[in-house]
Amino acid sequence: MKKGLGKGLDALFEDNRLDLDAPSGGETLIRLSQIEPDKNQPRKYFEEGALEQLADSIKEHGLIQPILVAPIGEDRYRIIAGERRWRACRMAGLEEVPAIIREYTPQKISEVSLIENLQREDLNPIEEALGYRNLMELYGMTQEKIAERVSKSRSAIANTLRLLTLPEQLLDFIKTGELSAGHARTLIGLEDADLQLALANRMITDEMSVRQAEELVKKSKKQPKTAPAADPAVVQAIKELESRASSKVGNKVVIHHKPDNKGKVEIRYHSVSELEKIIEILEGVN
Repeated sequence: MKKGLGKGLDALFEDNRLDLDAPSGGETLIRLSQIEPDKNQPRKYFEEGALEQLADSIKEHGLIQPILVAPIGEDRYRIIAGERRWRACRMAGLEEVPAIIREYTPQKISEVSLIENLQREDLNPIEEALGYRNLMELYGMTQEKIAERVSKSRSAIANTLRLLTLPEQLLDFIKTGELSAGHARTLIGLEDADLQLALANRMITDEMSVRQAEELVKKSKKQPKTAPAADPAVVQAIKELESRASSKVGNKVVIHHKPDNKGKVEIRYHSVSELEKIIEILEGVN
């Protein structure tokens, strides 16, 4: 269920391919200190080992593909695409990098950054979901509009966003690749977070397929819910009340007490005369 470790040399040099919306040529040298990452960039995790490999490649061959940036003030720029390369360049000790400057609005920056990462398949499902939510919350984009922008179906966008309803620990499993989005989606309909976590651990340990995960969740739904264990002190108190009531009435009294402090009192009798006696006692109490 874990992700592969890489795609060979293509994975190492993939950042030197053409950027989205960034035709070759027209680049300029910009100091690394003048460039800052986009805080709304959907990609949050950068594997340290892969960055070191890219940094070594840049030391030897230079940065072949320029970074795409947008101006945000005097001599300041924000990364639109290429944060991984920017990090690797800093690691390699470069002071300036070739960059292409584009006049983009903040919304356009978020859109292009998300699309570029999706096309490179750089995002885990949670980063992808957070990218969609960011477009919706910051810029009021609908799921339909996002689907149009990233060339996916609206249902695909909705299913990805639903992952964010899962408990934090399950989100971590998805981020690390221990649990796939398909496996995680089988757990969304469950209301018990502890059960979700238990089933997720079972899926990971047994290396289940998505079909097997679906069957596991179906079986868990059919299992009867066990009632919470009664408090021994409450049980003893109820027994004492039953004994007092039985002694007072002269017949067996059973108290059916529920955890929400509701219930009913049952008085047993074996003849009409016993029933009449019970009624007389109750009337006398009143």
